[in-house]
Amino acid sequence: MVAATNYPQKGPSLARKPAADVVVVLGLGRFGKSLALELMAQGTEVLGIDASEAVIEKVSGRLTHAAVADTTDEESLRQLSVHEYGRAVVGIGSDLEASLLTASALINMAVPNVWAKAISNAHARILTQIGVHHVVRPEHDMGKRVAHLVRGRMMDYIEFDDGFAMVKTVAPAFAVGKPLSQTTIRSRYGVTVVAIKRPGEGFTYATADTVISPGDTIIVSGQARETERFAELA
Repeated sequence: MVAATNYPQKGPSLARKPAADVVVVLGLGRFGKSLALELMAQGTEVLGIDASEAVIEKVSGRLTHAAVADTTDEESLRQLSVHEYGRAVVGIGSDLEASLLTASALINMAVPNVWAKAISNAHARILTQIGVHHVVRPEHDMGKRVAHLVRGRMMDYIEFDDGFAMVKTVAPAFAVGKPLSQTTIRSRYGVTVVAIKRPGEGFTYATADTVISPGDTIIVSGQARETERFAELA
């Protein structure tokens, strides 16, 4: 059951907001709290729920609404109208049982989009099996990303499904002074230059006629191994 009433916060009431405009974050540990505050900073209203009154007191006034409740209890979540919202995130990681029960409650309530944090492959697999729509592994994913950055000369690295990646790097010397169509980057290295940034300017989309200048930063896309190999040319 709900252990405490909602803490009313600044801003418009959640009751007046369309369900699609509100995100429910269940579990306000380091990950959940960081996510909730970032959503607020980006203009998305947040209903934060945690079993600890001390945790809720710390975020009181920083989230649209916050409530003390047992996130594993479906009836408690229904009392908070969680089933009426379109997006929910399970931020619980270390307590495997609480994570799975919370996720299961959200799926039982037919919340359309459920995200959940996983701390291991087994945890991620079970979350997927019970119907969670999006499973994330923040520590694992960040570790992989940093490993790529440490190994190579990339300025930034993002890997998507099936080994596809985008890399921010410095343009190699052989490509400077030529239109992209004449650099043979795609045919030789299997990557595509999708954006370019001049010093002191913002990123713009690259075209076949784009000429790379010394000091330009580029973003290339392709299979992870090809993007890494290309970045080594910088």
